[in-house]
Amino acid sequence: MIMTNTLRQKLSQGAATLGTHFLSNDPDIPEIIGDAGLFDYGEYCAEYSAFDMATLYHMARAGQCADLPLMLKPDQASQAFWAQAALGAGFKAILFTDIRTPEDVATCHQIIAADTPESGGHMGVKLRRPALGGYQPDEYLDDLNATVFTIMIEKNIALDNIDAILDVARDKGVDMTQWGPADFGFSRGQPGLMDTPEIRPFEELLIAKSLEYGIAPRIEIGEVEQAKRYIDLGVRHFCIGWDRFIYQAALTRIGEGMRTLLETL
Repeated sequence: MIMTNTLRQKLSQGAATLGTHFLSNDPDIPEIIGDAGLFDYGEYCAEYSAFDMATLYHMARAGQCADLPLMLKPDQASQAFWAQAALGAGFKAILFTDIRTPEDVATCHQIIAADTPESGGHMGVKLRRPALGGYQPDEYLDDLNATVFTIMIEKNIALDNIDAILDVARDKGVDMTQWGPADFGFSRGQPGLMDTPEIRPFEELLIAKSLEYGIAPRIEIGEVEQAKRYIDLGVRHFCIGWDRFIYQAALTRIGEGMRTLLETL
């Protein structure tokens, strides 16, 4: 049975959405996130992780058990293979990185769009997890068409050509843009730019332009308190926290607490 893409439903309803990142390849993580009942999806940051196709299957099963749609963030060099593999495993959204040109957006669309005359994509029927309940091409196509399509704007050249990029993005059905401040600073030869106030005009430009083109801007944050400024700018979609840093912070908190207690003995 194909899992309903509840993230797509929320976006179609105009509702705000909340996700969280995970880098661990342990399928327990999406299950834990889903069981919390607080997140609309989990984003597997495969670009920074180690995994194989079987791992994607196990993750998607865990997400389905916990009613949690999953998003994949693949590395650009292998994005076509892994994006299609993730959709075949049961992932419901793809975040494409390193967009530089309008042609990059068209390429990403082609990777995940159905190989039909209407869509013009390269995604055929995959006899993978969505087809395990039965061979129903119409149902498979509906599920594929519901894929949430997100792109990262994180290069200086992309922001310089933002109107052309967003014009194609709107035409190709991009659902969300994602700002990438770290890579943006790198691409300008300013690796420390991310942590300075000078980054704000650039991210605010992307937010404003995304809204102008009718594409929802999504922002990554580490703490709840960071959200208000972006909400005031019109952002309604967030992905908060990374499992690695959450685990590290929790270990530091309980470890320091116990060390303080034990030093009194």
